[in-house]
Amino acid sequence: MTMQQPSIWNRLIKLSLPVMFSLLIQSIYNIADSYFVARYSSDGLAALSLIYPIQLFMTALATGTGSGLGLLVSHMDGQKAGGSSEMIREKHSLIASGLFLGIFNYLIFTLTAMWGICGYFSISSSQQAVRESGLQYAHIVFLFSFGLFAEANATKLLQAKGNTVLPMLAQIAGAVLNILLDPILIYGLFGLPAMGIRGAAVATVLGQWLAMFIVIPPVFRRFPVFSGRVLPADCIRIYRAGLPAIAMQSLNTLYIVGLNLVLKQFSESAVLVLGIYYKLQTFFFIPLMGLQQVILPLISFYHGAEQPQRERQVLGCSIKLSLAVMLTALGAFMIAPEGLLSIFTAELAVLSIGCIGLRIISLSFPFAALGMMYTVYFQSAGRGRTSLLVTVLRQVVLLVPLAWLFHYKGLTFVWFTFPVTEIFVAAVCLMLDRPRPATWARNELPAR
Repeated sequence: MTMQQPSIWNRLIKLSLPVMFSLLIQSIYNIADSYFVARYSSDGLAALSLIYPIQLFMTALATGTGSGLGLLVSHMDGQKAGGSSEMIREKHSLIASGLFLGIFNYLIFTLTAMWGICGYFSISSSQQAVRESGLQYAHIVFLFSFGLFAEANATKLLQAKGNTVLPMLAQIAGAVLNILLDPILIYGLFGLPAMGIRGAAVATVLGQWLAMFIVIPPVFRRFPVFSGRVLPADCIRIYRAGLPAIAMQSLNTLYIVGLNLVLKQFSESAVLVLGIYYKLQTFFFIPLMGLQQVILPLISFYHGAEQPQRERQVLGCSIKLSLAVMLTALGAFMIAPEGLLSIFTAELAVLSIGCIGLRIISLSFPFAALGMMYTVYFQSAGRGRTSLLVTVLRQVVLLVPLAWLFHYKGLTFVWFTFPVTEIFVAAVCLMLDRPRPATWARNELPAR
């Protein structure tokens, strides 16, 4: 893996575009999935909105663990001893442990989620039809989620070695299959029985398994996985390295559930608006998520090679790119909120609440861009505790408590939770952004 080329801009764009494109296809699938379900049943759309935070947690555990594996591999590649026989053996054991964690995560998540999902829906919705639809979808997606967990670790490993094209192709193939199967299975086309929301779940897991079958073989061909040993110490290192990413994404689950409970005090329509917003914002946040996936191994490589100036250059370029994208997203939400909402619903109550909500929430976008880049920068530069601190500040300390306080003033004030939180987090990131001695930073990396 060669990351020593002089142009940071060229490297960022070259590595980011495939990731962004694959995420774009995924987001189109995300919107298409909800679109087809909404046309079949409004209760189904509400159920998807409620199950969304649980899916976020599932994805967080999968991709966060993969990020930890990729970060450690990139860091080892950047070290001068990266080619020694001892380091190679250590790397093989690390990779074997990382792939094992895909199986372990699947088993733990599935058992826990299947046990708790009924209770979750009982407190999240008062409508029986919504609860039943959600359980039908969840049981299929959870039981067959192994494809997601295995694919995530393999994808992050390939990205850490500089291969972003194959994971892109895998994501595209899975998403396209999902989009094609959605109407066929949901509505029962070509003589098949109409499966409703179950059909959407089946299409989702088939897409995940297809992506897994594309990325797993190259990993086994390139790395002698079976020559490495699964070591508990390596598993702990991977979790420690990936903890900020896992926390950053999984805490989304907690705060979305919390916000749903706050919005439920007003109406089911307000809850639905939040669910639609998260479908829409995924599309606009794609470039930022792509940048995050790219700068994580890139900065980690430069950190391992002890090139702090290159680390700062990557951070600066990524912030400029993300701000440009988020200002564009801000304009779209300000100008056409009704058009965006009407993709999913024509209910006047939802449109009325949503137009106000989307405009207010979009004020947070530029500040969110800053926070997202800094969180990954802290993690990949050996400041995992700082990254985790920022994540907890945003997801736990600010979002839900502020929403609860603001709800006493009315629904409109609840939407201001987003810009107030992101402004505060961005300010904290800037205060924490002080160059640290290399020896101090290395103390935050998981010990070998």
